[in-house]
Amino acid sequence: MANWIKKGLLFKTADHQQGDWMQEFAQAPCVVVRDDTVRVYFSTRPKPDSGLYVSYSGFADLDRADLFKVKKVSAKPILSLGKLGTFDEFGTYPVSVVKNDEGKYVCYYAGWTRCSSVPFNVAIGMGISNDDGETFTKIGDGPVLSYSLDEPFVLSGPKIRRFNNLWCLWYIAGKKWIMVNGKPEPVYKIRMATSSDGINWKKENRDLIETRVADEAQASSDVFYKDGKYHMFFCYRYGANYRGKEFGYRIGYACSDDMYNWTRMDEKVGIDVSSDGWDGEMISYPHVFELDGKIHMFYLGNQVGKEGFGLATLEEGTLV
Repeated sequence: MANWIKKGLLFKTADHQQGDWMQEFAQAPCVVVRDDTVRVYFSTRPKPDSGLYVSYSGFADLDRADLFKVKKVSAKPILSLGKLGTFDEFGTYPVSVVKNDEGKYVCYYAGWTRCSSVPFNVAIGMGISNDDGETFTKIGDGPVLSYSLDEPFVLSGPKIRRFNNLWCLWYIAGKKWIMVNGKPEPVYKIRMATSSDGINWKKENRDLIETRVADEAQASSDVFYKDGKYHMFFCYRYGANYRGKEFGYRIGYACSDDMYNWTRMDEKVGIDVSSDGWDGEMISYPHVFELDGKIHMFYLGNQVGKEGFGLATLEEGTLV
C-alpha cells in the first residue's frame, strides 16, 4: 500500500495573483522538470462575471531543491482564449505538457465553450511552444480530439505521456448528463488514445476504470511507469451533491501491466482528505512525478483547487 506524507498547501493563488487573469484557483498541476527548477503548469481564473467563469493557464517555477520556494510565476497566460464561436472561447483547463522529438514543449488542453441546455461542452486542443515553454501557439482554431459517435460530449482532462516513442493521451469522455436539484451535472469516464505523431489519434473507445460509486465521474488519470508496472492515480466523485465532503472528490489508484487494461485498487491509494483545513473536504486532480530519487504528488483540495495546490511525498518503498 502506498503511504503519502502530506507536506501542506504549496502554491496559494492569493499570494501570487498576476493581474485580472490569475485571481483564484490553481487547478490540475502538471510538472516539467528543468535543470534548477520544477515548472508547474496549472489553470486559474479571474473573478466570475455575473456568476460565470473563464479559465486561463499559467505556470510557476519552483526551486528544485526546495519545492516550497516559488522563483517565478508567469506574467501572462500561456494560451490565449479562442476566437468567437470556437471550442476554447471560454477556457483552457486543464493543460498537460511534454517535449516532442525536436525538443519543443507541446501542450494539450481542454477548451471550454458555453451552452444553453447544459452549462458547457469541452474538447481537446494542442499548442506548441517556441519560447521554451513560456507560451504556446495553437496549431489551429479547432480541437485535435473532439466528439464522436461513441463520445458525444465533454472530452476533457488530457494527460499526455510518451512511452517507447508512442504518444499516449489519457482523457475523460462524457457519458450522460443527470439532473440534480433542477441543474444538469456531467458524468464522465477515463479513456485513452494513442498516436505516432501527437496529432492524429486512435481512440480506444472504451472506459478504462471500473465504476464504484453512484453515477461516478472520473478525472485526471495520471500514469507513470515504475517497478515493471504502469501506475495510475486519478480522482473520482459521486454524480450528485459532490461539492461537499461526503460525496466530493477523492483520489483513486489502478495498475496495469500493459497500460491498456487496468485493475482498480483504491484501497491501496494511501491518501485521503484531512480532518480539517484546505483539503479537509475533498482531494483531487493528482499529478505524480519523480524528482531526484523521490516520488511526489501535487493535488487539489477543497472546491477543486480554489485556494491552490498542495504537495505530498511518497514514503520510500511503499508504492504498490
